Amino acid sequence: MAVKIEGLTDNARKTAINELNTRLADALALGMAIKQAHWNVKGINFIAVHELLDTVYANNQEHVDIMAERVQILDGTAVGTAEEVAKASTLAPYPTDLVKSADHIKAICERMRDHGAKLRAAIDSTDEAGDANTADLFTAASRTADKDLWFLESHLE
Repeated sequence: MAVKIEGLTDNARKTAINELNTRLADALALGMAIKQAHWNVKGINFIAVHELLDTVYANNQEHVDIMAERVQILDGTAVGTAEEVAKASTLAPYPTDLVKSADHIKAICERMRDHGAKLRAAIDSTDEAGDANTADLFTAASRTADKDLWFLESHLE
């Protein structure tokens, strides 16, 4: 049985589901990149970077679940299989040959900046379509991504 959300147009719902699934693919790809870095990082401040990457991953995953659940609330299908994420993610592929902590941090930061920019565009898109709740969800995800980006970039100073 489909959930009928009053005051939300069909266009708003479709726009939100599309944005949510696209940002979901990016968030899942970002999570896999963060884990790639976490598993393979070496160098100065190893434990600090290793543990920070765990925190950043957990923060990202919290928003992944919220995005997927919102798709369901809007009567869509959340798409998050590895195969579909590989096809749908708009983030640059993560290199698998990095070892040094600074190289991993730079690579993760590049993807987080891109992800943050796309979250901000999704805020505007869903708000303009008339779904303030989804826009708010993206605002929270953007705020978290910005804070984690700041923590990561602080290791490069």
